[in-house]
Amino acid sequence: MARIFCVANQKGGVGKTTTTVNLAAGLAKVGQRVLLVDLDPQGNATMGSNLDKRDLDPSVYDVLLEECGVKEARRTAEKCGYDVLGANRELAGAEVELVTQDRREKRLKLALAKVKNDYDFILIDCPPALSLLTLNGLCAAHGVIVPMQCEYFALEGLTDLVNTIRQVHANLNPQLKIIGLLRVMFDPRITLQQQVSDQLKDHFGDKVFNTVIPRNVRLAEAPSYGLPGVVFDPSAKGSKAFVEFAQEMVDRLKQPA
Repeated sequence: MARIFCVANQKGGVGKTTTTVNLAAGLAKVGQRVLLVDLDPQGNATMGSNLDKRDLDPSVYDVLLEECGVKEARRTAEKCGYDVLGANRELAGAEVELVTQDRREKRLKLALAKVKNDYDFILIDCPPALSLLTLNGLCAAHGVIVPMQCEYFALEGLTDLVNTIRQVHANLNPQLKIIGLLRVMFDPRITLQQQVSDQLKDHFGDKVFNTVIPRNVRLAEAPSYGLPGVVFDPSAKGSKAFVEFAQEMVDRLKQPA
């Protein structure tokens, strides 16, 4: 049965989509069955998985409006090794259309329940804002993976996210918790980044993943080719780090809670 994780951070530009597509590709490389759910109307995770967001019919939008199921809407990203429930600009309209609907924050959870035996991992790429789309992701998930840069403002954003997760845990999804913090775009030569990294480990302990994703040009180039870095250049330092992270995720879930 699939373990469902949101990749979320209320701060923009921290590499959420890069983390989601590369973790999905990394998990596929270590033998896991993966579904990536793109909940961002920009559709970057869809495009970054070698799928054309303009050619999605149906999409996650139709799934949220209960016009079709995940099995009809998912696509196989053949070059990447995982399935995608893709998104495009239509998804922005779902925010407005869902406001008056019943179970509006549980639509994704109900839809994913029907395919939970098809996958080992379901990864949800959330938009940066706390919206009804993000809320659907948080209500569907067992836990949250938080990618973050080791910078001062990132710590402030983390406080907001932790408060949001507490509220969703208390009111909508009692199983939701932070699975771990992933340090991304890390440059050990910058003293401040090393200091913030140490602060994170002191405060969050084993909630900080051992794997660190380095700042890497090849990871940054990969989206322009419509591929995760793990597929675009498997030999790059960043790509190897994401495969290592995928293995750490698998190993961590084997351990008793």
